Amino acid sequence: MATVGLVLTMLSHKYGKNFMDYVYEEETGQPKAFLQFLVNGTSTSMMNGLETKLENGDVLAILPPVGGG
Repeated sequence: MATVGLVLTMLSHKYGKNFMDYVYEEETGQPKAFLQFLVNGTSTSMMNGLETKLENGDVLAILPPVGGG
C-alpha cells in the first residue's frame, strides 16, 4: 500500500532536482516544515504524517504557505 512518503519519493524520481529542492530540506532530507500535505483535505499532521496510507482515489495535495492581509 502506498504512503504519502512513498508518493513523495516517486515524485522526486519523476520530477528530479527541482521537485526535491522545493519539498525537502537539503541538510536533513526531511520535508520542509512550511509545506502542508493534505489527503482528501485533511492535514497529514493530524494523521500519520508521511506514513499516512493512501487508498485508490485519494487526493494528495502539497500546499505552500499562504499569506495575506
